[in-house]
Amino acid sequence: MGLSKEERRKRVLRGVKTLFFLVTMLVSLLLFSAPILLVIADTLLPSALLSASVSPPPSLSLQTLYSHLSNYDFRYSLIDIPLISIIRSAVILCVYSLCDGPRLSRGPYMTIATICSVSSLVFVSLKAAYVFSGSSTERGVYDRAMEVALFACSLALAIGHVVVAYRTSCRERRKLLVYKIDIEALEVQEREAHK
Repeated sequence: MGLSKEERRKRVLRGVKTLFFLVTMLVSLLLFSAPILLVIADTLLPSALLSASVSPPPSLSLQTLYSHLSNYDFRYSLIDIPLISIIRSAVILCVYSLCDGPRLSRGPYMTIATICSVSSLVFVSLKAAYVFSGSSTERGVYDRAMEVALFACSLALAIGHVVVAYRTSCRERRKLLVYKIDIEALEVQEREAHK
């Protein structure tokens, strides 16, 4: 028993509407949850790139982390790059979650995001100068490419935190401005109604 043309058209139209709704929701999530999505990316990407750059890939355990930290050398170890990203993300997420509209529009969130990002940019840039000034014959082409990707990812995510904090503060300022205008308009309307 086949469907009529009208029923097929309705099903296709329903599918297009559902797809449009899902795409709209995804765009809304990306625009309004950008700080949280960036924190998740900043926590996961550098760790994944570090795991990919180390051969053989290390097992995830506290013992492995402890051995990396006990054998830490600023010029050669890369474990500090994901740790810096995790700490940066945790601090920015804590400040973001504690702020409301007025404090998101100016003040702590933008300031802390900028301080954390700039300090991590300085650290990662200094670290990159030491790591890449060494001879490239010790490591293979793949390992070197993954190290470059790790440093570039950390730098890009640090800049991303500042951009997202700025855009979030601008959006909150616009909201507060609109809210203030609406309150003033309501007060004017109430005064005119009482006359």
